[in-house]
Amino acid sequence: MPHFIDVILPIPLQKTFTYSVTEAEASFLKKGMRVAVSFGKSKIYTALVFNIHQTAPEVYEAKDIHQILDERPIVNERQLQHWQWLSSYYMCSLGDVYRAALPSAFLLESETIIYKNEEFTEETILTDDEFLIFEALQHHSQLTIHQVSDILGKKTVLPTINGLIEKSAVYIKEEIYETYKPKLVKYVRLHNNYASNEGLQTLLEELSRAKKQREAVLTYFQLAAAKKPIKAKDLEEQSGASSAVLKALVEKDIFEFYHIQTDRINYQGETNQIKELNEFQQEAFTQIKTSFETQNVSLLHGVTGSGKTEIYVKLIKEVIAEGKQVLFLLPEIALTTQIITRLQNYFGNFISVFHSKYSMNERVEVWNNILENKPKAQIILGARSSLFLPFSNLGLIVVDEEHETSYKQFEPSPRYNARDASVVLGHLHQAKVLLGSATPSIESYFNAEQNKYGFIELTRRFGNIQLPKIELIDIKEKHRKKEMNGHFSDRLLKMITEALEEKEQVILFQNRRGFSPVVECTTCGVSPQCPNCDVSLTYHKFRKELKCHYCHYQRAMPNSCGACGSATLDTKGFGTEQIELELKELFPNHTIGRMDLDTTRGKYGYQKIIGAFEAQEIDILVGTQMLSKGLDFENVSLVGILNADSMLNFPDFRAHERAFQLMVQVSGRAGRTKKQGNVAIQTYNPYHQILQQVSTNNYTEMYKEQLQDRWQFHYPPYYRLIKITLKHRDYTRVDNGINWLAKALQNVFHENVLGPTAPAVSRIRNQYIKNLVIKIPPKQSLGKTKEQLQKIKNTFEVVKDFRPIRFIVDVDAY
Repeated sequence: MPHFIDVILPIPLQKTFTYSVTEAEASFLKKGMRVAVSFGKSKIYTALVFNIHQTAPEVYEAKDIHQILDERPIVNERQLQHWQWLSSYYMCSLGDVYRAALPSAFLLESETIIYKNEEFTEETILTDDEFLIFEALQHHSQLTIHQVSDILGKKTVLPTINGLIEKSAVYIKEEIYETYKPKLVKYVRLHNNYASNEGLQTLLEELSRAKKQREAVLTYFQLAAAKKPIKAKDLEEQSGASSAVLKALVEKDIFEFYHIQTDRINYQGETNQIKELNEFQQEAFTQIKTSFETQNVSLLHGVTGSGKTEIYVKLIKEVIAEGKQVLFLLPEIALTTQIITRLQNYFGNFISVFHSKYSMNERVEVWNNILENKPKAQIILGARSSLFLPFSNLGLIVVDEEHETSYKQFEPSPRYNARDASVVLGHLHQAKVLLGSATPSIESYFNAEQNKYGFIELTRRFGNIQLPKIELIDIKEKHRKKEMNGHFSDRLLKMITEALEEKEQVILFQNRRGFSPVVECTTCGVSPQCPNCDVSLTYHKFRKELKCHYCHYQRAMPNSCGACGSATLDTKGFGTEQIELELKELFPNHTIGRMDLDTTRGKYGYQKIIGAFEAQEIDILVGTQMLSKGLDFENVSLVGILNADSMLNFPDFRAHERAFQLMVQVSGRAGRTKKQGNVAIQTYNPYHQILQQVSTNNYTEMYKEQLQDRWQFHYPPYYRLIKITLKHRDYTRVDNGINWLAKALQNVFHENVLGPTAPAVSRIRNQYIKNLVIKIPPKQSLGKTKEQLQKIKNTFEVVKDFRPIRFIVDVDAY
């Protein structure tokens, strides 16, 4: 009987593909192992075994596989079940989930390699480019496509290579390469000849002339006293010898080098006693335990600074004691840096961290440690992608700051929401899920009210410190009375000065980076636009350039207007950079820091800034929404929000909820340890209901009011949403496509189709964008709706004119 395997390929195609294997291979292979297979004419992909069976495919003849890449499965059964749920719920292919889930070092791509054909005689005439490559092959045995494009200095090199292949000058072979290389550390030990005491005497006599070498040997003995392996690097540093000296000693057979494979990331840390919980935390802790007896998911609503992390720590401790794994999800990489330090104190060596600022190799290491269930991977801290790790016995998932929009993946597919996906993951592992937040999302709070989730409330701050005093400053009034200094009202400046005099720190929040979002000519009113997107360019003063925050296009700041040539260019609006510069003028004797996308680029970008602020080297920190997420600074007494209106006036049904969450979270950074903090919110409209609710920290009132709106206008949590986006470079094509689609959908879903509309930024990277939204009423089946949508999508893709259009489906869109 022939044997076959179904594999998932890392490409966005809906179904699995069948390949044939020998009987021996079939008995060796297991679900979740990787195999290299050829797909298409000459591409080789790393595929994942999904099924092993004996049914031949009907439509095509099954190809053979190239090779088996694993000794044992690197993806387990439960992961595959979770992937299938993600793929069906978020309407994407398994290939998309597979590509998103695995670190890319596991997804070996084929790299075409070119070899010289030895039989070739140079009678055939070669073009200049072809000759260059052919000559390069005389010196190198092989070249990759990348190297060829470097030699020719251009991107399109395939025609040249094809020309050479036709003239039989070269041949190509698809080659697979491993990208993960373990990190080896070089150690030094003494050669066996000198192990005895007599040996040592003769050794030191031999080296009496070579001072440097003798020094190195003596240092070696000092280090060896600690009975630990000695790194070559340490020995060089301690003895002041160069690597050449050590090399000479190795050549004399006195020392020998050896290598030990080490993990790139290790968390040292002692396992300290966990802080005692206060009575309110203890009560919340008991309530969580009780709710977990009946419910699998619970929501912890604790005000900012109430000590939620301590409760998590205690829960984690219990789960680890049972020998189970814990996944701790955080919305923002900036947060992991602080929470790592806090958790290290309790669980030092049990922690691994997984997020996109880590290198490829570091991520592979974490993956392997979890797969082998090593003790150092008992607790995983990570951003949303850590959901995909190969857990085998998960006991608890903590989703901190569960209301955060960063949990939703926007591009590329799968467009999952990590909070919802973690609830499903918990269900698959029969693990408990705890959602925590000071400002829960309306959906989660609604689920808790409907008794779908357990609900626990924590209303007191740790140490009984009062919540900050929130003051609304009317800048319309201040402008009229000429009491503004730049973007600061006199009241805010007074508060900043007072805080600085008390040697306390200040956080200022402005949700725009750069210097100013618009540059405008005062003569003719034209402002420089991005050539690829429908947005004006943001001015970054520090580098004197205009930048597009969508496609990263940049150009130098012009001296005069491009339209009328007058030199009167003025900036409108303000970002973090402008605030930073104004503060430097207003408070020249204090250090000002800034935390936004531009200042946190590197792997340690966050750590540097947060570390400096914690060490109180920075007096005033200006930042974007990165600052609002659960960071904990003890010396901050004042938080200022410079322009609250920019958050409220968004064409989005979640705008008010989000503005409330953002402002309450930012305010929560003030006065967390010693005394009550202050918050100043500058606004043109202090009587706005959301600002009033923020100033009284009244979550339930905001919740009730928003629920009313949502019910009236048919939005979540009552109705589900599916958003469809079309993108293409040709405007008329997108327009025709969306109109056709709207008609087709209206025939099925009638008045529950919204659109078609163009979004606020209707062109990004030269792609025009149009949206449609389908609302699904509470009684309508989600599965049936998706089936209908899939049928319409298939019909849409059959139409020749519509085929090139990108069709994006976003379930539970944000």
